[in-house]
Amino acid sequence: MFIRTKRSDRNGSSYEYLQIVRSYREGGKVRQQVMASLGRKEALVASGELDGLLRSLARYSEKLRVVEAVRTSGLTAHTARQWGPALVFGRLWEKQGLPQMLAELAQDRKFEFPVERACFAMALQRLCCPGSDLAGSEWVKTIEAPGFEGLALQHFYRTVAFLAGVREDLESKLFTRDLNLFNQTLEIVFIDTTSLYVYRDTETEWRKRGYSRDHRPDLPQWVLGVAVNATGWPIAWEIFPGNIADPEALQKIVDKLRSRFHIGKVTVVADRGMISSQTIEKLQSAQLGMSYILGVRMHKDRTVREHLLPVGAKFHLITGARKHSGDPSPLSVREQWVGGTRYVVCYNEEQARKDAADRKAIVESLKEKLKAGDKSLVGNKGYRRYLKSAGTQHFSVDEAKLAEEQRFDGLWVLRTNTSFAAAEVALKYKQLWMVESIFRSAKSLLETRPIYHKVDDTIRGHVFCSFLALVLRKELETRLETQGQKLEWADIKRDLRALQEVEVQIQGKTLYLRTDLRGVCHAVLKAAGVAAPPTVRE
Repeated sequence: MFIRTKRSDRNGSSYEYLQIVRSYREGGKVRQQVMASLGRKEALVASGELDGLLRSLARYSEKLRVVEAVRTSGLTAHTARQWGPALVFGRLWEKQGLPQMLAELAQDRKFEFPVERACFAMALQRLCCPGSDLAGSEWVKTIEAPGFEGLALQHFYRTVAFLAGVREDLESKLFTRDLNLFNQTLEIVFIDTTSLYVYRDTETEWRKRGYSRDHRPDLPQWVLGVAVNATGWPIAWEIFPGNIADPEALQKIVDKLRSRFHIGKVTVVADRGMISSQTIEKLQSAQLGMSYILGVRMHKDRTVREHLLPVGAKFHLITGARKHSGDPSPLSVREQWVGGTRYVVCYNEEQARKDAADRKAIVESLKEKLKAGDKSLVGNKGYRRYLKSAGTQHFSVDEAKLAEEQRFDGLWVLRTNTSFAAAEVALKYKQLWMVESIFRSAKSLLETRPIYHKVDDTIRGHVFCSFLALVLRKELETRLETQGQKLEWADIKRDLRALQEVEVQIQGKTLYLRTDLRGVCHAVLKAAGVAAPPTVRE
């Protein structure tokens, strides 16, 4: 039954009447029957009779009675827990098959606590409230999710040790699942490295001091390598001693991918920091026989300076100038062979203008500061690259260096042994941003660093929790893109955290009230395949 408004016109005036109507089906058709006429709408509202009728009816509805009690009696809630994060990512966790995989890997272990729930809790914490395991053991008490009751700090510590031991097996299961589910083949792999420092003074077999991308050479670190497939899914992470060089790390990652995933011939795409003669020789060896697309260190490579940067060389236009801010950046390419080695030279006119403008600004500032004295300028990297000695104690602007730098404006050079067209080589290399995005997520959003664990194995488990979190995040982003949604991660976290469940007691019963869905909650729930929770539940 429902309330219907009926309009009536009399003596040139229009009136509205409220009626209680029921719908029923007769002979396959829906019909309506007026059960009662309540009177004129204006009179009922003005006299308050309508409010009284609704309050009277609410006495026979448990849900409305709770809402009315909260509104009129100032009912105080006992507890409030976040409901949104576990609802969405719990569904995605199940869709990935992680509960079954972890159950298989833990079946021979005698855990007295639900280790799969602890794994999910730690991955969820990395997504929503990154921090230490100690902070996570308290945070989990604020989350409404099945199986989180009773999880304590000791369970988190045991879980990271467990994950360190089963990491490779779990990665292999996820990799095989994705290949079978989406009928994919691993034809191209994007690889990059970064460093994670540890708050410890002592070095171990794995914690070593080395080149720190975080500008913390005072602390020992690990080197983290990540492999991503062509769709942006993180395939595997590898951790190396902190003093390993990038080319060596690349070789080891490729070796592990080959042995662990039994992959055939794939194309490896890596940044210019990875390139070395040993790396290329290893990739092309009979043992691996892999294709590659590698960035070239242009300023340090004689081949680039002498053969690949001729004045007036012609490029093939791939993407023209932007017409809108969301358009892809301009791109032109040129293929060139030098001594049996294939290079692809790429040019971005937009970047060229920016490089020239940046250099001009630096040089103008440098010339002004030279007038006031030049000794202090030597310590500034931005200035020092354009200086030359003008005597025993003074410096001047190096005009030859400026002319040399101008030749590199907007250019980047790739070395490859693939048969891909030059344009495809350039576009595949540009996809390396996916790996960089993962590192930004892992280090900034998920706060993988700094690491406080003392034992190397638990550090591996700590990092692997971030890997699981990124798998869940990538799954959600893919589902949102399928629905034409591109949402900011900060908005998703904020609105999911705002979806809470409040515990109240009324007339001896414990009930739970859901807060309103706000912001992007509707879109995220829909993408994850989760129905909106009921407003009131026992």
